[in-house]
Amino acid sequence: MSAREWLNKDYYADLGVSSGASADEIKKAYRKLARENHPDANPGNAQAENRFKAVSEAYGVLSDPDKRKQYDESRRLFGSGGFGGGGGQGGFGGFGGGGTGGFDIGDLFGGGQTTTTGGGAGGLGDLFGGLFGNRRSGGGSTTANRPRRGADVETEVRIDFAESVRGATVPLRLSSPATCSTCHGSGARPGTRPRGCSTCDGSGLVTRNQGAFAFSEACPDCQGRGKVIDDPCAECRGEGVSTRSRTLTVRIPAGVSDGQRIRLAGQGEPGRNGAAAGDLFVVVHVAPHRVFGRSGDDLTITVPVTFPELALGTTLTVPTLDGKVSLRVAAGTGTGRILRVRGKGVGRKDGTHGDLLVTLQVAVPSKLDGKAAEALEAYAEATADDDPRQDLDELLGR
Repeated sequence: MSAREWLNKDYYADLGVSSGASADEIKKAYRKLARENHPDANPGNAQAENRFKAVSEAYGVLSDPDKRKQYDESRRLFGSGGFGGGGGQGGFGGFGGGGTGGFDIGDLFGGGQTTTTGGGAGGLGDLFGGLFGNRRSGGGSTTANRPRRGADVETEVRIDFAESVRGATVPLRLSSPATCSTCHGSGARPGTRPRGCSTCDGSGLVTRNQGAFAFSEACPDCQGRGKVIDDPCAECRGEGVSTRSRTLTVRIPAGVSDGQRIRLAGQGEPGRNGAAAGDLFVVVHVAPHRVFGRSGDDLTITVPVTFPELALGTTLTVPTLDGKVSLRVAAGTGTGRILRVRGKGVGRKDGTHGDLLVTLQVAVPSKLDGKAAEALEAYAEATADDDPRQDLDELLGR
């Protein structure tokens, strides 16, 4: 991508966020737009596919703190669209007496000249070299067609509560850019190969002099790749990358929590010019359970009990995710008491498990038949001298 094209893009507008948006706001906007425009949700809709690619590209820049800083700094210094022709104000069109088109900022500031930005000295070629392909004098080398690591990709998966506790293996279907399966990334039709560009001698850049300055831009014949494809691949049209569906098997570890991200190295977008692929981040969403809850590595459950069971003591049968266990309740146990069942909680990385925390709660019947009511009234009379609120009155000084 040339400098002109890069700065003319408004990644914030693509995601519908302000330039001061936080990382969480950017991620939230990306997830929403990616779901709405995903090719799987819009089969055959070219407009949605293009929108999906645009928001993915924007997220790839704005989600990376270093890339975002470079992008913001370049737009602050040179302005969006500042590479067009025209007068010398607001851009570089008037530099040297005419419009320059796209140019290499590394050439402009990289030849030993430094400038001060924000109180610190440093070469702008170093700041922007990673964006526009910085040519250094002396060696004639270029990074315009340097290897570039693939962008990271993020997707989501939903699992049930029991799978989050025990761990699970789930299939994950993705529609994302991937190395073309026909040309294997070369961009050329099988049986042919790209040739070195004769216009730029394979550097990807062409340079022209204007007065005391040398301006570089992407080679118009090879678009900065350094190679020319005479017979492009029919599947990817010479890009070496195509959007395709693939199915991965993802291992969800035991103990994963809702919202946790799992990284799959090398499963993101393919790299360029032989560079490594990006990573795939899988955001896990856990469905709540109707009975069990979770507190760290412990599972929680509330078990209804009767007053006689707490007063006289009993043995309860309590459910777990793996079956049932028997739990002894001592006589005189109060409502709200939490009992612990060892090893029946969430699995940990070291192979151990958390516990099951059982909260005992007295169940008060909404209606009583005649015999039950009589028995309860007799109990009330027998315990009339016992005031359960006596300690409360004493604490209040009454």
